[in-house]
Amino acid sequence: MDAIAIEEEQSGGLASERLQRLYGGLEDSVQLLDAMINREFNGRIALVSSFGAESVVLLDLVAQVNPHTPVVFLNTRKLFGETLKYRDTLAEKLGLTNIITQLPDEEEVKAEDHNGLLWTRDTDACCDLRKVRPLARAMNRYDAWITGRKRFQSSTRASIPLVEQDGSKTKINPLAFWSQGEIDQRIRELGLPEHPLVSQGFPSIGCMPCTHRVEAGEDRRAGRWAGQDKTECGIHIGANI
Repeated sequence: MDAIAIEEEQSGGLASERLQRLYGGLEDSVQLLDAMINREFNGRIALVSSFGAESVVLLDLVAQVNPHTPVVFLNTRKLFGETLKYRDTLAEKLGLTNIITQLPDEEEVKAEDHNGLLWTRDTDACCDLRKVRPLARAMNRYDAWITGRKRFQSSTRASIPLVEQDGSKTKINPLAFWSQGEIDQRIRELGLPEHPLVSQGFPSIGCMPCTHRVEAGEDRRAGRWAGQDKTECGIHIGANI
């Protein structure tokens, strides 16, 4: 690593430490989002949303703070049609005006997944092609990103902080401390639109080939990459952005 890269990494670490001191214990999600979107990273932050089963809560909070906030949506070309319709429904309902749909690179897809069946051979490679690299390209213009990750979702997310440094980017997790009950209650109380697949047995929704119905009593994410050890698509693993 050269001297410039070391200096940039150290500078990012110091900035993250300052943000953690200021906001690391702030459990009011709206206040945290307001600070990040309108002050700390004004014009340099985006929300990354899958428009999945629980996405509406964070999208609604961001819309309250600033409806012009960039919302990066990864269209992997393997999504449920219901998810694409849901994206459009929420954009209109919540007044979101800056949804950026990011697609996989066509030449990379031709070279690495010409028949569209890469997911049957290597799900990690498929996620890298259709999610990790496209998101990295989309995030080139931003210094920070907002995620919808929550501690209760999986063991790999059990200790996520509200503010963290991930490579060159600052990552904001406004819902880190929220429980499933709080998420469900907010959707009910505000009458927020529900993803149409939730009522059909899909409490966690990703790409169509790798998302299955969940049986009663199973973990909500049990339908994601069912039968595999895989629990993450890769965008939140190891400073990929």
